[in-house]
Amino acid sequence: MTEYPKLMMLHSCPFCWKVRSLLEYLKIDFNEDQLNPLRRKKSLKFAGDWGKVPIWRDSEEDFVIDSTPIMLHLDKKYNNSKLSNNDLSRQEEWLRWVDDKLSKATIPILYGSIGSALSSTRTVSKLEKFGFFSRHIYAWTGFPIMWGIIARTRVKKDGRKPKKLWHDLLDDFVSQFDGKEFFGGNRPDIVDIAAFGIVRSISPFKQFKQIQSHELGMKWYNAVNSTLN
Repeated sequence: MTEYPKLMMLHSCPFCWKVRSLLEYLKIDFNEDQLNPLRRKKSLKFAGDWGKVPIWRDSEEDFVIDSTPIMLHLDKKYNNSKLSNNDLSRQEEWLRWVDDKLSKATIPILYGSIGSALSSTRTVSKLEKFGFFSRHIYAWTGFPIMWGIIARTRVKKDGRKPKKLWHDLLDDFVSQFDGKEFFGGNRPDIVDIAAFGIVRSISPFKQFKQIQSHELGMKWYNAVNSTLN
């Protein structure tokens, strides 16, 4: 396989899993460029001030930033936009919901308590492409930042326990199916794949079992997952 196309990503980034899930769904051959989190900005200097993942690179010169624009680009280029919903306003509304609501629930469930934060930072240290020493340093020093500064504030502001938050969000999502198997009807559309990618990003962590107890949500999740195999 040639160097391009490739996806520049972090393994623990939920937005990267949106794109990766679409790539797998469409059976697109690509290179995965997993970055060292501590050297991310240096690796992404070519993208100007963006400085975040995911970035999709069609070639050295041609690249697309931000997960939703990347997904729309891939669907158009490789799939003739067949995953787009006929109701574009509904599609845009729920793609925003995925980014504004569902993605923001990943921090509380992974880092919402001291125990969860410690467990999650250890998992991240194993998943990501850290150097030998930085891996061990992050495993023990990352959790006070993620829990004490970021996650605790979000949990306090929302007022719900992380499990309750996720179950409420999944209730909201599956209520849009109108009796069908997917948001897109009888088969997944781009909103299904985007939402699936966010949920999938939690699957390597032990907190995923809190999501697995949502029966209808997991029925949908497993149905989407089966289309990737």
